[in-house]
Amino acid sequence: MKNFAIKYLGYTRTDKGLDFLAKFNNKYILAETKFITDFGGHQNDQFDDAIATLTSPIAENCKESIIKIAIVDGVPYIKGTNKIFRYLQKNNDSVILSALVLREYLYSL
Repeated sequence: MKNFAIKYLGYTRTDKGLDFLAKFNNKYILAETKFITDFGGHQNDQFDDAIATLTSPIAENCKESIIKIAIVDGVPYIKGTNKIFRYLQKNNDSVILSALVLREYLYSL
């Protein structure tokens, strides 16, 4: 998936593979998936890894046909003062969603 994304979609994050690649309604969806079971430490690093995929640059000529998302499940959606929940609250422009709603998201494109 990573090689396809680099070669044909202008994906530039070469240090990490992709967990999800799909084509839906003439859009390519690139995603990193994470299941986060606790708060803090390594779990924050896992979440940061998913965000790095969201923020990685895409070649200018491919931007219209690519959507980057993060598929995150587990404890991040539990209301609290932890780093991950605060990030979810303040970053409304990023597409971070649960696998439970992935189908509905794809059909909304």
